[in-house]
Amino acid sequence: IENANLNYTDQIWLTIPLNDEEKIGRVMNELQGSMIEIKLLPNMRSFSLFNLPITYIGSQPIINLSASPIDGINSLIKFVEDKILSAAILLLVTPAMLAIAILVKLNSPGPIFYSQERMSWNGKKFRMIKFRSMPVDTEEKTGVAWAKEDDNRATTVGRFLRKTSLDELPQFWNVLKGDMSVVGPRPERPVFVDKFKQEIPRYMQKHKVKAGITGWAQINGWRGNTDLEKRIEYDIHYIENWSLLFDLKIIYLTLAKGFNHPNAY
Repeated sequence: IENANLNYTDQIWLTIPLNDEEKIGRVMNELQGSMIEIKLLPNMRSFSLFNLPITYIGSQPIINLSASPIDGINSLIKFVEDKILSAAILLLVTPAMLAIAILVKLNSPGPIFYSQERMSWNGKKFRMIKFRSMPVDTEEKTGVAWAKEDDNRATTVGRFLRKTSLDELPQFWNVLKGDMSVVGPRPERPVFVDKFKQEIPRYMQKHKVKAGITGWAQINGWRGNTDLEKRIEYDIHYIENWSLLFDLKIIYLTLAKGFNHPNAY
């Protein structure tokens, strides 16, 4: 691993004995900052030790140590879910979005929308759309900064939109386009991804699925300036336990808890 060129590597197959947990853990730890898919050629007698998806190459069983569960028929289910929900929600919130657009324009000169580069599924970058909540030239003056409570860079309308998460309504266009999902880990800016993947164990595993507007971490309070390790723990739990019912549960809880969140700013 140390001497290998991993820049053009999609998969790594391990033939390490299952009882050598220390070596398997060391390899997983070394590769946690990458998007490489890791597979293990297992000893059949040890299958009971794992609750992980298994595929076959010929007659040889392969354990997927880091593959996304949203594959095959599950990816089709997720695709249909996203298209139907995003289209329906956009139709419902169009009047509200028109009103917000007018408020943004009246409150501060400049464009209504603001797009920002984020990272989603498989490390793919995309332009995430939001209602603009800051003056146009803010980041030219302050540089890239992590949003924090009482952020004085936001406009009057912008602070309200952030607090109620209404600034995120345009992201349903991102879902309709295929950049995001309705439910999934929140996307981050590439500059912060490069930083966090070195500091937070398994951080890159959140990119095994498309980024979402709401997610398991968010509805459990892990958003804004909160513990990132805890947030990733919840994101990985979502990925490893994904189902359509789990997505519907998260959407229901998002609506039930409301959009005014104490850590949204």
